[in-house]
Amino acid sequence: MKKVISLILASVMLLSLLAGCGSKTPSNDNKDTTIKVAVVENGFTKAYPAMWEEIKAAFEAETGIKVELQTSQNLEDEIGPSMQNGEYPDVVYLPEGRPAGLTEQFIKGNLMTDISDVLGMKIPGEEGKVSDKIQPAFLETSKTMPYGDGKTYMMPMHYDPCGLFYNAGLLKAHGWELPTTWDEMWELGEKAKAEGISLFTYPSAGYFDAFLYALTYAVGGPEFFDKVTHYEDVWDTAEAKTMFGILEKLVSYTNPITPAQANDQDFTQNQQLVLDNKAIFMPNGTWVTGEMADAPRADGFEWGMTAIPAVTKGGDAYSFCWFQQAWIPAGAANVDAAKQFIAFLYSDKAADIFAKGGAIQPINGMVDKLEGEKKMFFSIYDNAKPAMGGFAAYEAVAGLGTPREVFLDPMNALVSGNMTMDEYISNIKTAAVQMHANLK
Repeated sequence: MKKVISLILASVMLLSLLAGCGSKTPSNDNKDTTIKVAVVENGFTKAYPAMWEEIKAAFEAETGIKVELQTSQNLEDEIGPSMQNGEYPDVVYLPEGRPAGLTEQFIKGNLMTDISDVLGMKIPGEEGKVSDKIQPAFLETSKTMPYGDGKTYMMPMHYDPCGLFYNAGLLKAHGWELPTTWDEMWELGEKAKAEGISLFTYPSAGYFDAFLYALTYAVGGPEFFDKVTHYEDVWDTAEAKTMFGILEKLVSYTNPITPAQANDQDFTQNQQLVLDNKAIFMPNGTWVTGEMADAPRADGFEWGMTAIPAVTKGGDAYSFCWFQQAWIPAGAANVDAAKQFIAFLYSDKAADIFAKGGAIQPINGMVDKLEGEKKMFFSIYDNAKPAMGGFAAYEAVAGLGTPREVFLDPMNALVSGNMTMDEYISNIKTAAVQMHANLK
């Protein structure tokens, strides 16, 4: 896959030079255009399979622009060969943090279209502009402005509070209190161990992104988070030692079968550990309830969600706010129409379709429409602070991995015992020097 991505990047770079990276002004004179939209399937689409077909139909009816829709759980494998041959989707709905790292490679190669002007566009079918609908906190982050230059290259799509999901019924049955600090977490870990239950599991290593972001906030606040995500030399500070210490202890409380199932095919088996009371907590987003809707579960099971605990009693707990991203490749053939499609995704009509699958757009007023379990999840910020942002983009360097490869993927090796925490920290220190030196 990495070889294919390298060939794709070379092709896109050439096309971007020839085509000016899609810098044309959006136009309405493209009624006869057909755009290609590539969408990764996730928990939302599993919960409501007709979601994107309805979006397609609504957009076509509103604008007259035709949509050729391609959806896949393994989207990178589906669109990789065609992109290698110079044929690119006009719109890609594919977030960062996936094993293939396709979105990260396009960011590192500066091979996305600048879509800042979408914010000023009128939403098809409505009077207001896109910027009038999107909650401001979602716009000025490294997940939308990866180069810190004030330009938007990715639009914030469906968002979810991320945190630790658990069986509230299990805690009630044993009379266990929900931990609010890490010391209380370790105390619960010992109680659970006595019952043959692991304290922790995770679906796959990629799920540690939101966990690690929230943990850095809890350990050292926004300033420490900014230094970590910009690869500054903070790895021997008191904050970093606290962070690594928590990770090391958490590894010792993790269900040992987790690494073997921590992949795109078997990750739901790790989630099943929580439903079967074989592990208490797992990092995840609110999509997990739809993803596991038909899975068997222990008697009395009841979804619960909590923030990443505070480091000290009375300290701040954090819940990372994770969101999907939509973007336009530099090699896209129909940039103007693609921008109209993205603008339409923030319409009330589109938002209501997405909501049928539990996919909540970051637009004003959506939370007020939620009920029940979903309302409970999104109210996590009543007792926790939101964490936003992500690892900063840097120039591609031969032999230098992605942030996921350096910071997240090693969790499997740590849990399985194939890597020590000292080795993990040493690898981060080495990679961070190059990452920081090559920041964009």
